[in-house]
Amino acid sequence: MRLDKFLKVSRLIKRRTLAKEVSDQGRIEVNGKEAKASTSVKVGDELTLRLGQRKITVRIERIQETTRKEEAAEMYTIINEEKVSYTDDRLE
Repeated sequence: MRLDKFLKVSRLIKRRTLAKEVSDQGRIEVNGKEAKASTSVKVGDELTLRLGQRKITVRIERIQETTRKEEAAEMYTIINEEKVSYTDDRLE
C-alpha cells in the first residue's frame, strides 16, 4: 500500500492530500529512510513522522484498504512519541 494512503486509512493524518504534502516535504521516514508519498509500506515497517512539534514512531501491524474509525488505531503500534523543540538560528 502507498504511504499516503496508509496514513489516511490509519488516521495518523486526516487527509490523503495532507499526507502527500508532509511526506514530499521529507518529514516521514520508513525504516530510517526518507520516504515519498508513493513509497510502498508493509506490515512490520517502522514509520517516523515529524508533525508540528511532535515526533511519532509507529510500527505497522495491519494493512487494510478501508477501516472504521474505531479500528484505525489497531493498524499500528506507537513505539515512541516525543516533543521536539526547534531553535531559530536567526535569533542567535
